[in-house]
Amino acid sequence: MRKTVHPATWAAHAGGAKDQQSSGVVPPIQPATTFLRDTDYALENQSNMYQRPHSETVRHVEKVIAHLEGAEDSLLFPSGMAAVSASLRWVPNGGRIVLQQGIYWGTTKWIRDFCARRSIDLIEVDATDLAALAEGCGGKADAVFLETPSNPLLNVIDIAGAAEVAHAAGAILIVDNTVGTPLLCQPLALGADVVMHSATKAMNGHSDVLGGVLSARDGVAAWEAITLDRADAGAVMGPFEAWLLLRGLRTLPLRVERMCENAMRVATFLEDHPAVEAVLYPGLASHPAHDLASRQMQGGFGGLLSVLVKGGKEDALRVAGRLELFLRATSLGGVESLVEHRYSIESHTGLPENLLRLSIGIESADDLIADLGQALGQ
Repeated sequence: MRKTVHPATWAAHAGGAKDQQSSGVVPPIQPATTFLRDTDYALENQSNMYQRPHSETVRHVEKVIAHLEGAEDSLLFPSGMAAVSASLRWVPNGGRIVLQQGIYWGTTKWIRDFCARRSIDLIEVDATDLAALAEGCGGKADAVFLETPSNPLLNVIDIAGAAEVAHAAGAILIVDNTVGTPLLCQPLALGADVVMHSATKAMNGHSDVLGGVLSARDGVAAWEAITLDRADAGAVMGPFEAWLLLRGLRTLPLRVERMCENAMRVATFLEDHPAVEAVLYPGLASHPAHDLASRQMQGGFGGLLSVLVKGGKEDALRVAGRLELFLRATSLGGVESLVEHRYSIESHTGLPENLLRLSIGIESADDLIADLGQALGQ
């Protein structure tokens, strides 16, 4: 398939690959863990020796994602956190990592523990302030790790500005773009070196596959080390999971479009509700980084938003408990809408007690708004 087609067309056709053997319109699954050699012990297929580094299904999904990202190469992992850890394990003992504050707690926790074990200097900064980011780099760093929009506070970081800061310090810039998806934001085009996604979320979109992915622009020095580490350490996705992820990717453009439309309607409704203290969503003009998000994101602002309910912890829990369509569960990016009281899970992280994180799905926006209205006491 021509690579100049629209991303929605590329995704729907799974990058143009079909089953050549059967002429099926759906790419096949190849589950073999090992591959044949001829009588001289040469590989019959030079691309395949053993499934850990050589999976036809995984390679095909990586090709589809790399095109959507505008990347030179992509690598699939068995979870989002496996991708996060792989993006930084190459940093040497005594190196320096600069980390954005207030991002997904699982990422922060792993990086803190990793740096402590390896005597790596970890600097956590408010990355919305590029001067603070530059100060954190201290003139020399190995990696800068950002998440934008961030989970669950929906902070937006200037990726192009952060790339200049990181590169001036000799660091590579890694951006977690899970909330944005490759359809709404292209960090590599803005100067990032590596982009990460929890493919469990919107990329798969059906809350039934764990996965992670890293994609890199051409010439990233750490990419060879990341690639070798994945193969040697065995942090690979299985062919069945990869095939399910590909099936999810084929509807990603449609789902993202609907999720963004729904999220904007929900956010607008909540912002005007008397029982709501504030709504955190970059699509709202009231968001402090709305202008930046409008320049950096195309086609929408994602399906994740947070709402601060007036009152305290018990008030927020009462609203969450009254919801009927929103499922009380941890995750985001699925076709079904979810609500989560983050403080109940991460009370030690300093999040507001009255914050509810909403992952907006593809249901009728009218139904979602009605459910929120009755739960808030409209």
